[in-house]
Amino acid sequence: MTGSPSNERMVAGVAAAAVALGAAELVGIPFGTSANARGAIGAAIVDLTPGPIKELAIQTLGVLDKLFLAIVVLVAIATIAAIAGTLETRRRPLGSAVIAAAGVLGCVAVLSRQGATALDTIPTVVGTACGIATLRWLTLRFWPDAPADPESGADHDGPDAGRRRFVIVGILGCAAVAASAGAVITRLVHSVAVDRSTFKIPRPRVSAPPIPAEVQPQGVALPSFVTDSADFYRVDTALSVPQLSRADWRLRIHGMVERERTYNFDDLASFDIVETVATLTCVSNPVGGELLSTGVWTGYRLVELLAAAGVQADADMVLSTSIDGFTAGTPVQALTRDALLAVGLNGQPLPIEHGYPARLIVPGLYGYVSATKWVVDLELTRFDKAQAYWTRQGWAPRGPIKTQSRIDMPKGGQKVPTGPVVFGGVAWAQNRGVRSVEVRIDDGAWQPAQLGASYSDQTWRLWSFRWQAKNPGRHAITVRATDNSGATQTADQVGTVPDGATGWHTVNFTVSGA
Repeated sequence: MTGSPSNERMVAGVAAAAVALGAAELVGIPFGTSANARGAIGAAIVDLTPGPIKELAIQTLGVLDKLFLAIVVLVAIATIAAIAGTLETRRRPLGSAVIAAAGVLGCVAVLSRQGATALDTIPTVVGTACGIATLRWLTLRFWPDAPADPESGADHDGPDAGRRRFVIVGILGCAAVAASAGAVITRLVHSVAVDRSTFKIPRPRVSAPPIPAEVQPQGVALPSFVTDSADFYRVDTALSVPQLSRADWRLRIHGMVERERTYNFDDLASFDIVETVATLTCVSNPVGGELLSTGVWTGYRLVELLAAAGVQADADMVLSTSIDGFTAGTPVQALTRDALLAVGLNGQPLPIEHGYPARLIVPGLYGYVSATKWVVDLELTRFDKAQAYWTRQGWAPRGPIKTQSRIDMPKGGQKVPTGPVVFGGVAWAQNRGVRSVEVRIDDGAWQPAQLGASYSDQTWRLWSFRWQAKNPGRHAITVRATDNSGATQTADQVGTVPDGATGWHTVNFTVSGA
């Protein structure tokens, strides 16, 4: 920190904001992340951001989108705090008023979240009060007679300048440590990692058919047919992963039903637990993108859970709600016997970030209309009466997955030697299945690729293509798939909004000389 009065005053404001955040984090430990104003503001920003901008963030930043937003929120807080520090030393108590207004905004953001109560604002109120008190104390201690013009020199370096800087930086550092410690302790105290580790998935009464080795083509590096849980793609609106234990979990089924039902986790034991293999796909997946994964899912058939409530004939949508307020609208007719309330992935309890203790799996639909994580509410309703989270942002209401294919080998710009090479990738057309895959080198004729064995219509299909590389130089490979209905994926290049991308995936590569 330099000797500039303006800089010192701004840093004093930032130090006061750090105290506010630190106090709020420490007071908020018993409340959990639901009372965290910083997270609530970030979530509100996500909710208010137009759909196309969210889509751009997902495609540009990928899994770093949430980290980026957290940094943006912190930078915004620091900027407002710096302004507050300057104002407080010029025209008291304007700076305190700015911090108070920020605290009110934080309380409003907290109350806007799913299931929040007035008690959840206590950490924000306490933190705001501490921040104001700190700013007032710093101002009265070091700038008791601050001039209207902070550059007049009244508080340039002098006998107390070093102590002033030491105190401000010390407060800032201690507050940052307190905020970090509070955040870490909150995560540890409220984590459901232990709860998950003690959950043993019951043996399925109906197991998925064995996966034959022939699903995986040989001679080319392709994704594993079943995606490792640690590598499963993740796209959701949760800035902090919800922590919901089995003991606290409830699933309410209501709306257009004959009998409203509420299940706890133990109630699920009265239903058959089954296993299915399905490929999930995100609507934000661009042509050639990697936002899809295949898993072995264990859970309870949604049709059986809903049948116990008695779905009315006029209902055509299930509006599912997550513990954090996310909603998805799923067509009732899409709830086949493969649609699950899933509790397990790849033989283990659901990873916490993928919906533990329970989530929805509805094969054949993009995740934004079907794959609600941490699900706690199912409302039977109609598409003409209700809208879900992403449909309010401009996405299509129903979201069937389109026939698509991707090249995994070669990578863009990769060099391959002359002679025989093996290319490969994946294709998918959930609910229909993949009949064939064709490959074109440069502007040549379409040639059939070799397909791995088809496991089911609900899973992707891996393909390979053997090619004799003869001519050194730049080349391009293009792929397209045909589903079991006989429809070949379109060449029309369309973006992900409103119902999924289309187009052929092309990769440029180079054949090296002898």
